Amino acid sequence: MSMPFYVAPEQLMKDKAEFARKNIARGRPLIATFYADGILLAAENTSRMLHKISEIYDRIAFAGVGKVSEFDQLRQGGIRHADLKGFQYSREDVDARELAQLYAQTIGQVFTHDMKPLEVEIVVAELGLTADGDRLYHIYYDGTPADEEPFTVLGGESEAIHARMEAAYTAGWQLADALRAAVTALGGPERTVDPAHLEVAVLDRGNAPRAFRRYEEPDLAQLLAAN
Repeated sequence: MSMPFYVAPEQLMKDKAEFARKNIARGRPLIATFYADGILLAAENTSRMLHKISEIYDRIAFAGVGKVSEFDQLRQGGIRHADLKGFQYSREDVDARELAQLYAQTIGQVFTHDMKPLEVEIVVAELGLTADGDRLYHIYYDGTPADEEPFTVLGGESEAIHARMEAAYTAGWQLADALRAAVTALGGPERTVDPAHLEVAVLDRGNAPRAFRRYEEPDLAQLLAAN
């Protein structure tokens, strides 16, 4: 009888992390950032069929990078959880912090116990009644959650994009300024991301009664051109 192939647990975790990081980095990046009236989520997305950014519940948005089928399953599960809790208790009882913890547990469980980890990173954003209540929860491929502010970057060349965004960030900036900075950070010094290849949505305190709004190409071009 042949002996089973043995891999040390430390090496197995390292290999899983390397596999997930490498595949997520191949994906097109995404930025989520605070601005004066809410939260902006902007991503490179050349597909007209698939969304990286979606509404989860009142004042809560979801965005993901990596393997689309995997983060879309997470999105759907989050919607079902939020709807059920809102129905059983109250809509005010649904919050991004609990959703982020649920996602962290799910992704972490797969990373620890399955042979193949999920090739995803996600962000759950929640719009507060005031700017002090705005939240960004970044969940990594191994289930590690992070409470981010004032912005976070997922996928692609995240370190370089983070550095460009950090240099441009201004507290309390308006939506047009935040969008231009995000698009510049996504593209870098050597290229410009076309509005047709952008997916942009906001959680905005002025969008009553629903905070979530998706921006289409004509609106993006107008915002990017605004002074």
